[in-house]
This record gives sequence, structure tokens and C-alpha cells, in this order.
Amino acid sequence: MSSRSRVPPVWLALVAAFTMFASADPDDASAPRFVPVEVYLESPEPVAAWQFEFADRAGAMKVVGIERGGHDAFPRAPYYDRDALASGTAPRIVVADYSLVLEAALPRGRFRLATLHLMLEGEPDFELRLVTATTPGGVPIAASIALGDSPTEPRETEP
Repeated sequence: MSSRSRVPPVWLALVAAFTMFASADPDDASAPRFVPVEVYLESPEPVAAWQFEFADRAGAMKVVGIERGGHDAFPRAPYYDRDALASGTAPRIVVADYSLVLEAALPRGRFRLATLHLMLEGEPDFELRLVTATTPGGVPIAASIALGDSPTEPRETEP
């Protein structure tokens, strides 16, 4: 069979998949949808290390990706359990990072730690808990953590 004769079935599969997603009811809360959730930390002191735990009490989420925050002191994607993320079976995810830059280059105030990319099926009930935030010397900071500007209504995107 030539490669030309295999092309039409691929196109048919793509058209069928597009039709399935296009015909889905956008108001159907149980239909799978992709949502980026930004996690912010607010600290009065320079932050050298942090860790948070994110879960969905309703069991409606699957974490499909994690990207870094916006500060240069944390230039790579944060640390997390990649096997749990790949299997999609983890009821929660623990995310953490640290920086060895000079104290003057560390973030303080409000800054984005990470963006979690989720697939939701149903209505989630998010739980976010700051495990720790520390100074360069390892001293715990009285910091606060939040989901984006509107913790109860993350921005949704279509698949």
C-alpha cells in the first residue's frame, strides 16, 4: 500500500475527532476541558525555596503539565512527581523549587510560582496548601499562597 492511500484514513480520523469536540456541549460541566491554573505566592521576604500541595477534593482533575513561574530566580520547571503525573492517578500533586541566586535577585512580594495545566471532567473542588517558603538561610517565611486572581474560577480553554 502506498503512502498516498494511507492519507485519507488519517484525514477522516482527524475530521471525526474535530466533529466530536465541536459538537460537545460547552455548558456540559462533565465534558473534558483544559484549564491553566496559576499559583501565586506573596512574601514580605526574599524567597529561596518553596513547596506547595495541590489537590481536587472532587476528583475531577488530571494534571497534564506544569510550567515554571515568571521569575528569573527559578528558571526551570519546578520539581514534581513525573511518574504520578504521567499515570494520571495521583489524587494530589506536590510541587517545589529552590534557587541558589544571590538574595538580592530573589523574588519578594507577589509572584507566580507555577502554572498547572489540568484536564477537568466535572466540577473541581481545589485545595491549595503552602507546605513551606524559606529565606536563603532556610528560615521559614510567613507567606501566603493563592490561585490566580480568581481562585474559584480558573480560566478555561477549549481542547
